[in-house]
Amino acid sequence: MKAPALHSDPRYLEAFGKLMKKIERALPSRGKPVRVYVAGGAALHLYTGARYSRDIDARIDLPRLALPADMKVAYEGPDGLPQLLYYDMQYNESSALLHEDAHKDSVPIEVPGVNPKRLDVRLFSPVDLAVSKLSRFEAHDQEDILALAKAGLIDADSLQQRALEALPGYVGHVERLRNSLGIACRKIKVLQR
Repeated sequence: MKAPALHSDPRYLEAFGKLMKKIERALPSRGKPVRVYVAGGAALHLYTGARYSRDIDARIDLPRLALPADMKVAYEGPDGLPQLLYYDMQYNESSALLHEDAHKDSVPIEVPGVNPKRLDVRLFSPVDLAVSKLSRFEAHDQEDILALAKAGLIDADSLQQRALEALPGYVGHVERLRNSLGIACRKIKVLQR
């Protein structure tokens, strides 16, 4: 899949790149590229420019990688005030609804300063990002799903199909999740009328 156009604030993208570079430096010196799968608000911001996230939720496809202790970067926010972006060391995808092909269908992006032959940075596809937001479904998760729809990156049918395909692997309250999916699809349909 072709790298998408990123709609991120350039200062945020630069801070994001610095954190990815820290991960790249921690990689073993040889071997094939290591993939990092970015989800959450960071992926949303990179796709749409909406909602700044203070943390990066990501999974690195290399077990037992020792990351540096200082996994944060300061940058100037859109309001001119200092902001901090950090890599969330506690992120765990197991609590979210994820399609079994979410990693396979992730979208590679070019990150300034990062060598893709060493670190292959990928975003969850827009529909998989939206599906992952259904588990918690708080106000900002709902806004994130609508931001993806407003940007023309998802529609109600693709969200419903992907979420229903992901349901058999979900460990959690399925009826609540089905309700969240119904609400999200209705909101997207209203938005896209």
